Amino acid sequence: MDIKSFILKGSVQLSGKDGRSLVAVDQRFLPFRETFFEISTPEDAFYAIREMVIRGAPLIGVTAAFGMYLALSENPRNEQDGLIQAAEVLNSSRPTAVNLFGATARMLAAFNPDRSLEENRECLFREACRIMEEETESCRKIGEFGLPLIEEIWERKKPAPVQMLTHCNAGWLATVKYGTATAPIYLAHEKGIPLHVWVDETRPRNQGARLTAYELGLAGIPHSVIPDNAGGHLMQHGMVDLVVTGSDRTTLNGDVANKIGTYLKALAAFDNHVPFYVALPSSSIDFAMEDGIRNIPVEERSPEEVVYVEGWTGTETRSVRILPENSGVRNFGFDVTPARLITGLITERGICPATKDGIIGLFGDWKDGKME
Repeated sequence: MDIKSFILKGSVQLSGKDGRSLVAVDQRFLPFRETFFEISTPEDAFYAIREMVIRGAPLIGVTAAFGMYLALSENPRNEQDGLIQAAEVLNSSRPTAVNLFGATARMLAAFNPDRSLEENRECLFREACRIMEEETESCRKIGEFGLPLIEEIWERKKPAPVQMLTHCNAGWLATVKYGTATAPIYLAHEKGIPLHVWVDETRPRNQGARLTAYELGLAGIPHSVIPDNAGGHLMQHGMVDLVVTGSDRTTLNGDVANKIGTYLKALAAFDNHVPFYVALPSSSIDFAMEDGIRNIPVEERSPEEVVYVEGWTGTETRSVRILPENSGVRNFGFDVTPARLITGLITERGICPATKDGIIGLFGDWKDGKME
């Protein structure tokens, strides 16, 4: 299967004999090896999320939704207890991305003990497909609302290209299609606006260097991979027009949890008067939380990710140790950027300030995990 053709349809797709399992691009091996991962059991879904076969808040939510469907599909009893247990297991896979918890809650709500097992299976499958369709449509709209930001810069500085910076991977591979932070980039490129993207390497797993650079290369968008600590230097010297990142959880007051290092980019952008936007679907907003720094759970991952670095020898991937034997390691997966540093939030309903009033202004009809 050609991976470019696959990704253009979506980074995860329905598969299996009945078309009700999932197949996903296995992101652990990109860009060195292009391979796929089958998700046909709830255990597969848990493993895919936990081990970062798939990653990115929207795609984590979609995978969890299908994991819930698969849990009921293989259960011969029409009992909610088993589904609750499946939700607890899936929710334990990664703690920061709120999409995960929203998806499992929606799937639990789709179950009705008064229906037959087959009816419940059908309802849960439709709900999982609906979540996938909603995430895809949200990303498309994020691109449409974010595009004018790039167009306005282009009108000011043409014929020079618009210089953008992004952190980690918030593209097709992190969602289902289009991406969040990359959606406006792809639309601008399609319109013929000259772009250049600075891609943070995003240690320790290098999602920028390995995944965002891979995506931009497939799309033919000029880009340069830079060390994580180079962004501030570029901003000081007027080499960045706009910063756009994704979000794994955004609180009601506008605080944003994203890949570790995002906070430092926001500080540099604020100090150098560079617009700093966060692109996210409403499924990444935690409407029940108002203080991200105090309350967002920040995942701490294995020290092995820092101790070793993985690379391509030309024939195989290999990990090599880069730390002394006796050095301790702390590996925080995310940090929280305070709302005061964020120029605006790009959502599927438009752009708003990173404030409670701004978010409620767009999503005042949000209640109990869904729009009314």
